[in-house]
Amino acid sequence: MKKRVLILGSTGSIGTSALIVARQIPDRMEIVGLAAGCRVEELEKQACEFNVTHLHLADESRCSELKKPERTIHSGAEGLVEIVEATNPDLVLVAIVGVEGLRPTLKAIELGCDIAVASKEILVMAGEVVMNAARAKGVNILPVDSEHNAIFQCLEGHSGRSSEEVRRLIVTASGGPFRTWPAEKLSHVTLKDALKHPTWSMGQKITIDSATLFNKGLEMIEARWLFDIPMSKVEVVVHPQSIVHSMVEFIDGSVLAQLSTTDMCFPIQYAVVWPERLQNNLKPLDFPTLAKLEFEAPREADFPALTLAREAGETGGTLPAVLNAANEVANAAFQNRAISFPDIWKIVDQTMRQVPHLDSQELDVVVNADQEARAIAQEHVTKLS
Repeated sequence: MKKRVLILGSTGSIGTSALIVARQIPDRMEIVGLAAGCRVEELEKQACEFNVTHLHLADESRCSELKKPERTIHSGAEGLVEIVEATNPDLVLVAIVGVEGLRPTLKAIELGCDIAVASKEILVMAGEVVMNAARAKGVNILPVDSEHNAIFQCLEGHSGRSSEEVRRLIVTASGGPFRTWPAEKLSHVTLKDALKHPTWSMGQKITIDSATLFNKGLEMIEARWLFDIPMSKVEVVVHPQSIVHSMVEFIDGSVLAQLSTTDMCFPIQYAVVWPERLQNNLKPLDFPTLAKLEFEAPREADFPALTLAREAGETGGTLPAVLNAANEVANAAFQNRAISFPDIWKIVDQTMRQVPHLDSQELDVVVNADQEARAIAQEHVTKLS
């Protein structure tokens, strides 16, 4: 059966990978809507190629550049909700960063659309709300992050989705470009250094998150909600080759792992055609050429993102949203060369201590916490810069 897919974040790395998948399986995937930030020219090319008539552009000032008689152009925060309503797709691929993806996700769930989630911030900020809404509507939340997609595949066919049968979810991390750097050298990290990811090609924000390990911290919290597992059962292990995408250890000691080459088209295709599998032309693993698969413990003392994320995930309420918002502000400040690399951890830590904690993940409460955290984090950026 062909699935009608709306892509929120079509010009980013996940969105462009999704369109590669759409080209490879045109009989199973129809693109019915595309949403982007400000890359008008790229969005126009995508719309023409896939004959899409519902488009969204975050930059309202440039919407006129996309107008054609047959098209409906949506814009702004409300426009993301509108394009979900207008297209009423079978599957919404959410690949936009931050709080902007939360409202259209909840609207899609309300309409009964399945969600392919690549924007981990949605479940970090409001995992309880999103997962409860999905269960109430019988909607599938299909992970697209390679790590969570791997866990999802390892749990397929098992009753071990319950925490009683799962001993550990083991999320793998490449370790980023500074895995072997001494701690004292981290204060000298440049933006160019941080953007040299050893195995994945991604956007700037997520690449820097991978360097600080905040990406893994957010993934820990996301895994907690996706698989209904307490934070105490979610661990991170460094795996420099990025071949094993994640593992599940069951209470009998058995460990299942999912392996593939580093290509986001694998998890995207699986999310689109699930519960089936389809043949494709993606590069398969060649085991004789794999010299070794290494695993090591993360250096949490030198890269405190994991410690901060575990605290946020275990505390719950608004603290994960505060952590996420502060990290986005600090990450952007580092990209703008306003702060040093270790300042990212410092700003997140300080913001988590300052924003009043509320034991709620209701939408308005989470959004308010997000906004307060951004303001406080920005104050710290100003002081440091």
